[in-house]
Formats: sequence, structure tokens, C-alpha cells
Amino acid sequence: MQLLGQEIAPLGMGCWPIGGEMYAGDKSVGYTGADDQTSIQTIHAALDHGITLFDTAAAYGAGHSERLLARALKNRPEAMIITKIGITIDETTKQLSGPDAESSSVIPAINACLRRLDRDCIDMVLFHQNSRPVEEAEAFFDELEKAQQAGKIRSFGWSTDFTASAAALADRDGFVAVEHAMNLFVDAPRIQALLQEKRLAALIRSPLAMGLLSGKYGTDTIMPADDIRANAQLEWASYYVNGKPNPAFVAVLDAIRDLITVEGRTPAQGALGWLWSKNPTNIPIPGARTPEQIVGLAGALEFGPLPASVTEELATLLPASDPKAPDRER
Repeated sequence: MQLLGQEIAPLGMGCWPIGGEMYAGDKSVGYTGADDQTSIQTIHAALDHGITLFDTAAAYGAGHSERLLARALKNRPEAMIITKIGITIDETTKQLSGPDAESSSVIPAINACLRRLDRDCIDMVLFHQNSRPVEEAEAFFDELEKAQQAGKIRSFGWSTDFTASAAALADRDGFVAVEHAMNLFVDAPRIQALLQEKRLAALIRSPLAMGLLSGKYGTDTIMPADDIRANAQLEWASYYVNGKPNPAFVAVLDAIRDLITVEGRTPAQGALGWLWSKNPTNIPIPGARTPEQIVGLAGALEFGPLPASVTEELATLLPASDPKAPDRER
């Protein structure tokens, strides 16, 4: 498929897990167990298996994820980088200080990303505030347009689960993509329909429900205390409750496991195949932090979308989307 005039596989690598530690106050909001050398090997393995799109953010590891990408992607011009701004970071303390939607912060934030990524131009920059009201975001996007015109970025978009927010920006020059949550547990038909209508790229966040759809975790699994999935205060991260996989979601996975592993797929490969069956141009961006993980995920490209017969049966087993339920942050 084409993105920004470049042929890419419809699969990216999410780089939150490789960022390592980061905090919001005394709460860990990073993934545990990241190792820099292993992370670089993972990025190289992604490239070796046809994945050339890497999704990161200034916030991931408080800048560390971007710096790792710079090291791993040096002299790899085929690699496309998406990053996000809109959260204040302290690289020394690894603290995320809070949201920053001030228009005056946009160019300095982009310049900082350019330095960390060791690039002259970033392929895409997304606004990293999911629920910011449109009227408060307009000036931020004005500055993103200026950054594009200045050659600092090629394009921009919004990481948001709110259809109205995406619709309000969809016709801006340079606005090319929306990153939103979607997986077997959480469908997103409204925003999907909008993106197809507007011919915007759909970057799929949380395609594996923060790892739950990998099939590796049961109801007795306890996530490490320094892992974001153990943070009970994250209302949007309902895949885990009190540091354990949500039993309701585990039950759904148990009910559909045989369907999504059709033809020899792993559960993760089946979960990605479901997203492509919804729209073959969806671009899931699952996180990975080991070469084995990313190679397994890349294997989903060989299988492609789930068969129609499987998706029809899944529709009878998956939680139904309430068309009247308002959009919410996920």
C-alpha cells in the first residue's frame, strides 16, 4: 500500500515498549523489561521482515525511544518514522509533566524530535492529546502546517479516538492520518467510516489490546509493578484490572481463539488479520521489544486478512458496538 507516496507493508512497529522507563508523578507509564541492544536488534528484525514504518512519540521513554530509532535507522532511508508531540517531557528524570497544547510549543517540540531522531525532516507528526477539544487544538495544527511548509515535517495527523475531532481536521492540507484504538475487543466503526470517506490513513493503536491478544496471559498473570499494565488508575486501559488481565476479555479470547488461529495463525497474527478484514488498508502498529516478537507479528503479512467465513462467525461472538455510545478515549 502507499503512504506519503511510498510503498509500505500495512503493518508498523509500535515503539512505546522500547522506550523503557517513564513516569507520571510516581506512577510508571512505561513497559518493563526493555533492553537497548535488544531493542535495536528488534528494529533491524522489523526491517529485515518487510516492516518499514515505526511509530514513536516524544513521550515514549521521555525521548529515549526516538534516540534508539536514530541509532537503529542510521543509513536506512527506506524507514518511515511517525512521532507525536503535545506532552511535556523531562529526559533527565524520565517524567511526563503533562499535556502541552500551546501553539508556541509546536516548533520547539518538533526541533527537539528532529535532534533526537537525527533527521532533517520527520515523515509524520501526530498531536498526542486524544481528547483535546477541537477549538483548543486548531492553533496547534496551524503550527504543524507551518512546520510542514518549512520542510521540518512531511505530514501530520491526530492520535485520537474521537470521530468529530478527526472530521474537523480531515480537510486540512497536510493532514493525512488518524491514529486510533481498535482491536477484537474494541471495534471503531464510526471513525473507520470517516477515514475511508476522507481517504485518510488509519493507524491502528492497541491492535493487540496491550499484549492481551498475544494469548500469552491468563487470569492468573500478574504484571510487574513497574509496567504500565499494572497501573490501575488508567481508566482507558481496561484490558487489565489491578495488574491482571481483565477476566471478561480473557473469556472473549478463549471463545474466539480457535477462529483467529485458523490456517496456523498465532492469536496475534489472527488479531491483525481481523483488522485487515475490516479494511485492507488499516495499518496496525503493535508494540514489540524483542526480535522474536516482531518476526512473529511480521508473519501476519503472509497470512493476510482472516477468511470471510471466519469474520462472519466472529461477528456473532465479539462484543457488539453500541451505535449510540459516545466516543471515548481508549
